[in-house]
Amino acid sequence: MTIQVLNGANLGRLGTREPEVYGTTTHAQLVDLVGTAARELGMEVQVRQTDDEGQLLRWIHEATDAGDPIVVNPGGWTHTSVVLHDALAAVTAPVLEVHISNIHRREEFRRHSYVSRVADGVIAGLGVEGYVLALQWMSLRGHR
Repeated sequence: MTIQVLNGANLGRLGTREPEVYGTTTHAQLVDLVGTAARELGMEVQVRQTDDEGQLLRWIHEATDAGDPIVVNPGGWTHTSVVLHDALAAVTAPVLEVHISNIHRREEFRRHSYVSRVADGVIAGLGVEGYVLALQWMSLRGHR
């Protein structure tokens, strides 16, 4: 089993895109942070990012078929994609939704998530450390 950490649109721009909202950690640094945390927890993890919604859906389908848990930060698709909701609804392993910023303190349109209805939990507003917390929760649940 591999924990799939899937990042959506614009997350490849971390560190330069609105650092006052998303911080200065780059996506490469996030990958290192998640990899280090996973090793410390004895987990296998794969971290991927795409700006192509179709690719994100394919990765979710692959995880579903493999029975892999998912940590997902869909970026803006959180608020717009019924298709993403439907793909995640078919996942039988745990799904955690992660957001670097607190989407509930931001613009009104960001306060709605199509993902939250099908996620086992949501971590928002804790910066990139939210990914580490997601892995810790997976570890506590026995998903390594």
